[in-house]
Amino acid sequence: MTDDTQTTHDALDAARQKYAVEREKRLRSDGLGQYQDLSAFDDDLDLDPYVEPGFARDPIVEETEVVIVGGGFGGMLAGINLTKAGITDFRIVEKAGDFGGTWYWNRYPGAACDVESYVYLPLLEETGYMPTEKYAKAPEIFAYCQLLGRTFDLYRGALFQTQIAGAAWDDDTQRWIVTTSRQDRLSAKYLVIAGGILSKAKLPRIPGIETYAGKAFHTSRWDYGYTGGSASEPMVNLADKRVGIIGTGATAVQVVPKLAESAKELFIFQRTPSTVGWRGNKPTDTEWFKSLEPGWQWERVENFTNAVMGTQPEVDMVQDAWTEMMWVDVKGDVQTPEEIAELERIDFVNMEGVRHRIEDLVDDLDTAEKLKPWYGQWCKRPCFHDEYLPAFNHPNVHLVDTDGQGVERITAAGPVVDGEEYPLDLLIYASGFEVTTDYDHRLGFDPTGRHGVPLSEAWSDGPHTLHGVLAHGFPNLLMISTVQGGWGTNFVHYLSETSNHVAQVIAECEAQGIATIEASTQAEEEWLMVLYGTVAGVARYNATCTPGYMNSEQEMNAKSARNLAYLGSIIDYAKHLKAWRDAGGMVGAEVTSGR
Repeated sequence: MTDDTQTTHDALDAARQKYAVEREKRLRSDGLGQYQDLSAFDDDLDLDPYVEPGFARDPIVEETEVVIVGGGFGGMLAGINLTKAGITDFRIVEKAGDFGGTWYWNRYPGAACDVESYVYLPLLEETGYMPTEKYAKAPEIFAYCQLLGRTFDLYRGALFQTQIAGAAWDDDTQRWIVTTSRQDRLSAKYLVIAGGILSKAKLPRIPGIETYAGKAFHTSRWDYGYTGGSASEPMVNLADKRVGIIGTGATAVQVVPKLAESAKELFIFQRTPSTVGWRGNKPTDTEWFKSLEPGWQWERVENFTNAVMGTQPEVDMVQDAWTEMMWVDVKGDVQTPEEIAELERIDFVNMEGVRHRIEDLVDDLDTAEKLKPWYGQWCKRPCFHDEYLPAFNHPNVHLVDTDGQGVERITAAGPVVDGEEYPLDLLIYASGFEVTTDYDHRLGFDPTGRHGVPLSEAWSDGPHTLHGVLAHGFPNLLMISTVQGGWGTNFVHYLSETSNHVAQVIAECEAQGIATIEASTQAEEEWLMVLYGTVAGVARYNATCTPGYMNSEQEMNAKSARNLAYLGSIIDYAKHLKAWRDAGGMVGAEVTSGR
């Protein structure tokens, strides 16, 4: 063993021990129960700040071929793909005041996509749109969602500011009866659910949170009326304010630099630091974009997915921190101790680079040390930003590290950490969204299938699906979700593949005169075994991780063991869907004829 090899071995061993210590600090008995709904805590916190109050319309009572739940990219792509398949009789029901999903709600200053615009924004060739930057900011992405709505005539069938109150299967009419908060009654042959992924904002259950007397809001309900400014303009009303933000995940990484520029004093309450790598955003080269050949976007999308899955395509088209970090030497299934050790070494080297970057960018040594992440690179979704770490060099910015424990309590004046109270004018919750809670809870309604059985009851021991799309006992229900579906760095790649699959399944049912389709119980269990086949290495990895939404806050039980996604490549997941379609006969599905 050379001296360099021994040094790396010793450093890795020390890091492994440090990871274990930091993980142990953060383990909690309440798991996912440490969070609560915005609306359950305070209805006012969950109001839509982007629409005029008092909206009203007459109830709609009608029959339609398809009801699509959700107006984010998943629901929009479902509508677009149905239209391409010749099915135009559908309604899109959306809680928000417009299309956009997460990009409708997340309008906080600094909000942007962490995946390159050219692979993230779908259908760029069809719309002819050129993103202005490599990493588009939220206002541009929201505007692009509106462009998709106009381009593909989706506004025609959209019901905004409308929530699903209930959805029940009527076996006599073989239709879904969908009711809404606007007293609508929609009778549909198919129900497509494209919501509940990153749609339900959450708050921490910190003792005393209800007693806080200052101004407070969640980042997804940003109140520019209070802060002043906009997503692109300084928040002038904060110049004399003491502001606190709870959370140091992906949202906080983007918003902290903007708050640092505007607030008199900024206090950042940290339980677990994020991994923050370089971003290197830049304007789009117009000449390069014009030179792209037809078919360029899908080629680039698949190239990015291959690169971040470690399959090392011949050319790295994207060349960003994602592909650099995930460009590993070990390919295929990792089985041998040597392969596992090599992946651990690569992971450690990447994380050491992140920790050294913090030392280089943060002036105060104590602050820099507290900002260092001590866990594997995939324990939490990595962040990429060039202004977050330097923000801690501003004299008005204060890191309040809780040593893994979180905020102790909140008083009328503000948060308390280690016995010290931090009086604030404004408290911002950057606490994210529910990801692995029960699906019906995230949806906000509980679909009722055959014989009046609700989804929550049918899935009382965990989800049961075929491909994450079809479910036994729920005829003509098709889901676009991470629940036993796909997962990936570029989430829109997954949404594109699954929405296309859903549209093709519906089109095929119509072509064959099929009245109902649902998964067989045997096919559901067979798909679960496929999912388990992708999770072995991840489970081993997660066992060393600090708690977070990626691992259900380490709340692992028999139910959560079924609540998993396909953790291989999106490309491989899409191959499963295509192989099923190409095989014909809808193997594993139970169908009834309408002829």
